[in-house]
Amino acid sequence: MTSAQIADSVAKQMNVETDIITLTRFILEEQQHVAPSATGELSLLLNSLQFAFKFIAHNIRRAELVNLIGVSGTANATGDTQKKLDVIGDEIFINAMRSSNNVKVLVSEEQEDLIIFEGGGKYAVCTDPIDGSSNIDAGVSVGTIFGIYRLKEGSKGSINDVLRKGTEMVCAGYTMYGASAHLMLTTGYGVNGFTLDTQLGEFILTQPNLKIPNTRSIYSVNEGNSFYWPDYVKKYIEDLKKPQDNGKPYSARYVGSMVADIHRTLLYGGIFSYPADTKSKNGKLRILYECFPMAMLMEQAGGRAINDKGERILDMIPKGIHDKSGIWLGSKGEIEKFVTYIK
Repeated sequence: MTSAQIADSVAKQMNVETDIITLTRFILEEQQHVAPSATGELSLLLNSLQFAFKFIAHNIRRAELVNLIGVSGTANATGDTQKKLDVIGDEIFINAMRSSNNVKVLVSEEQEDLIIFEGGGKYAVCTDPIDGSSNIDAGVSVGTIFGIYRLKEGSKGSINDVLRKGTEMVCAGYTMYGASAHLMLTTGYGVNGFTLDTQLGEFILTQPNLKIPNTRSIYSVNEGNSFYWPDYVKKYIEDLKKPQDNGKPYSARYVGSMVADIHRTLLYGGIFSYPADTKSKNGKLRILYECFPMAMLMEQAGGRAINDKGERILDMIPKGIHDKSGIWLGSKGEIEKFVTYIK
């Protein structure tokens, strides 16, 4: 037996996995596999992103101890009341993207206008730095959502680099912060899940090539808004509450934090929705940094994502950086069932 074989045998006996795949290793290996001639700029950007996720996760873990919970006394660009962690998360993200030297344009939920960085960055990043922060005082999981575009040919950075179809994104994902930090990532070649090992300080691949179940009798929606829903949406939800072919109604699961609700849907299957209501007409979720990234993840995992009219989310073209839309996404079979209710 060689020394390497002996070491491997000892590790197995101690139930210790020594050949782990970190996010950095995964990014480099994926680049070599799918784009061996790439410049490596996207890989460097993803490494800058993971630093931002680790920094935000650190601040969330200690938030209550250092009085970071509660409101900051201001509102963000979309009119939502900002929490202290919203402000800090936004600053972390801005500084991480600026220092990466690979980002030219940044769109953040917390900023009224897009940010143009100096330098020769070739990517545009759209983000909600702390999604679900209204629940953070209650200890509910929150997260960071992001989508990445490559700048248009010849662009020096403008709003036109982000007011594009979601199909033009080169990368998307989210990090959910709770007892552990979970990162779901796609670069257009499937979805892979990573978990932050706080002892190692590394994101570890824990859910390779994740696929969402084709059907699952779970629905996730804020029924408190049902008074304003169109009739066909009310009809659909009411029918889910009736016994199905298996004799049981659908189970209702709603956290109120988009990242947490999508994470459960991605893992277990079912359908998540936030329909536009007859009062606002435009929906609540922002297209660029909420709808698009989640839609790309769902499609890459084998699911679907549509708006209230049944149109593919990723085919939409926003007219403003904070434009909103109704959204339905999840298991392909569940989305197809909902489509039958659309007039």
